[in-house]
Amino acid sequence: MDLLAESKSKYQFGAFTADARSCELRKQGTKIKLQERPFELLLALVERPGDLVTREELRQRLWPDGTFVDFDHSISSAVNKLRAALNDSARHPHYIETAGRRGYRFLYPVTLAKPSAAQRPAAAEEAAGTGRRRVTAVALAAVLLFTATYVLVHKRVAGEGTIRSIVVLPLKNLSSDPEQEFFSEGLTDELITRLASLQGLRVISRTSAMHYKDSAKPLPVIAKELNVDAVVEGSVLRAGDRVRITAQLIDARTDQHLWAESFERDQRDVLTLQNEVTREIADKIKLTVDPAARERLATAKPVDPAAHEEYLRGRYYWSKRTGDDLKTAIRHFESAIEHDPNYARAYAGMADCYGLLGGYTLIRQSGFMAKARAAGLKALALDPELAEAHTSLALVAQNYDWDWQTAEKEYRRAIELDPNYATAHHWYAEFLSYLGRFREAEAEIERARKLDPLALVIATDHAVILYYARQYDRSIEEFREVIAKDPSFSRAHMIELPYVEKGMFAEALADSAALQRGSPWGMANLVYIYGRAGERKLALRENERLRRLTSSRHFDPAAQIYAAIGIGDKELAFQKLEEAYVVHSNGLTSLKVNPAYDPLRGDPRYQDLMRRVGLSH
Repeated sequence: MDLLAESKSKYQFGAFTADARSCELRKQGTKIKLQERPFELLLALVERPGDLVTREELRQRLWPDGTFVDFDHSISSAVNKLRAALNDSARHPHYIETAGRRGYRFLYPVTLAKPSAAQRPAAAEEAAGTGRRRVTAVALAAVLLFTATYVLVHKRVAGEGTIRSIVVLPLKNLSSDPEQEFFSEGLTDELITRLASLQGLRVISRTSAMHYKDSAKPLPVIAKELNVDAVVEGSVLRAGDRVRITAQLIDARTDQHLWAESFERDQRDVLTLQNEVTREIADKIKLTVDPAARERLATAKPVDPAAHEEYLRGRYYWSKRTGDDLKTAIRHFESAIEHDPNYARAYAGMADCYGLLGGYTLIRQSGFMAKARAAGLKALALDPELAEAHTSLALVAQNYDWDWQTAEKEYRRAIELDPNYATAHHWYAEFLSYLGRFREAEAEIERARKLDPLALVIATDHAVILYYARQYDRSIEEFREVIAKDPSFSRAHMIELPYVEKGMFAEALADSAALQRGSPWGMANLVYIYGRAGERKLALRENERLRRLTSSRHFDPAAQIYAAIGIGDKELAFQKLEEAYVVHSNGLTSLKVNPAYDPLRGDPRYQDLMRRVGLSH
C-alpha cells in the first residue's frame, strides 16, 4: 500500500486513531468496538474538525438512500454510541459538541496520523482530578516538557534545518475537574517561561498562545499566523499524587511529528526527580543538555499552584489596560503573594500595575510609584535575574524619575536576561520614541510584535510611536486594525490624535463619541478636537465640564494640558505643565516628540521644562 495514501486515511486525535481504510477505531493501539454508522459519523466529523457538520449533511452521508425509519432517533443513537466509544460527555464534551438542532462539531484537534502512529505514545486518558493541592507539580511538569523540547529544538532535523521559533499551545486539561484549568495553564506558562530564557530561540508569549486555547484550527495554520517553525502541544492529568503529561513537537513547515512522549511521575521528591527526568530524556534521544540549561533545571524553584493561578489571573487583567482592570489585577497579585510570599513574579506584576495605574486613571501617580518601586525592588531581591523585575524598575525610572540613563540600563538588562520577554521590548520601544530615536523604536516594537503578535496593547503602542514620528497615515492604519479587533480597547482610541493632525475632525469626533464622556481623558480629548476644529464655543463648554470634574479630586494635570491647547489658552497650558512637573506626571515623557505640544515649543518656558525633564539633549 502507498504510504502517503495510508497516512491520509488515518486521523489522530488524543489517544485515538481512526483508520478510514480498515474502518477501525483504536485507542493507544487497542481496537475499540464501534459499529459501521457511528464510525462513519466519526469520519464525517474528524474530516472537518472545528466545523459545524449539519444534520442534513450527516443524513445524506449515513443514509443516502433514505432507508431509515426515524432519523432523529437514528442519529442520536449513532452519536451516543460514538460518545461511549470515546468516553466522551454530552454535558462537558472533549470531542463531540451538539450544536442545538443544527448538527455536531468535533472539538479536539485532529492530525493526519503517520504510518507509525500506533507505536507512538498517545495522549493521557481522561480521569477525575482530586482538586487543587499545594504541591510543586507546575515546576515538575514544566521541567519535563522544557527538557524534552530544549534538546529537540536544538537538534538538527534531517533535511529540515534548525528550529528557531516555537509556540507552546495551551496544554489540555484532561481532568474532569474544571478547577484544574488554571493548573494546566500554569504548566503552559512555566514551559513558555523556561523556553523563553534560551538564547537563539524565539518563543511566542503566553498572551498570544492563549488565543488558541481550545482552537480547532489546524496546526500549520496556527504556525503561519504566528510565524513559527514548530509547535508544542500536549495534555496534563493530575490525579492524587501523580501527574501525567503528554507532549509532542511538530515541525510546522512540514506538519511532521518530530517527537512525542508521555511521562507519569510521583510529586514527592521534586528536586531529585527533576534531575532524574532530565537525564532520562537526554539519554533517550542521545543528546546532552548544555551545562547552563542543566543548572537552570536543577535549581528550578517550586511554584505554589494556588499562587500561580492568582498570578495568571493578575496578568490577564493587567493586559486589558483599564484603570478598573489594573486594580483587579493588583488584588490577584496580592493574593498570589499571600499564598507564596517569595513569589518574585507576583511582585513584578504588582509593580507593573502600580506603574501604569496613574496613566490609566489620571489619578496622580505620586501615590502609586512608591509602591511600584518597592514591589519591583522586592522582586529583584528575590530573583536578581528576573527580567520582569528589571522591566518594572525601568518603567518607574522612565515615567516617574525621568532618569533616562537608568531606565535604558534596566531595559537592556531585562532583554539580555530574557530576549523573549515581549513587554521589555514593548516598553523599551516607547522609551526610545520619547527620545526621538524612532528607527530603534520601530525595531524594538517589531520584536515585541513577533513575540506577542496578538497583543492589542503592543499593536496600539506601535500606532502611538508612529504618531510621535509624524507618520500619521500609518498610525491611523494601525489604530484601525486594533479597533476592528476590539472596539472596546480604550487605548486604541488615541486614533483621535493622528486624525486631528490630518484635519480629519469628523472622524475624530465620531471616535470620541464611542468613548465614555465621563472620563477625564475622554473629555479632554473632546475639548482638544473641538478646539483644533475651530469649534471654540463647544470646546469651552466641554472644558468647563472637565474643570468641574477634575477640581474635586486629585487628578493628574496631564489631560488638562491637551484641553488648554485645544481652547488656545497658552498660559493655562504652561500652568498645567508646571503642575504636572511638580507631581511627576508621566504625561511629560512625550514632551520632545508629541505633535499636540507643537503650539508651545517656541516658548523658552517649554525648552526649560524639557531640560528639567532631561529631554533637551
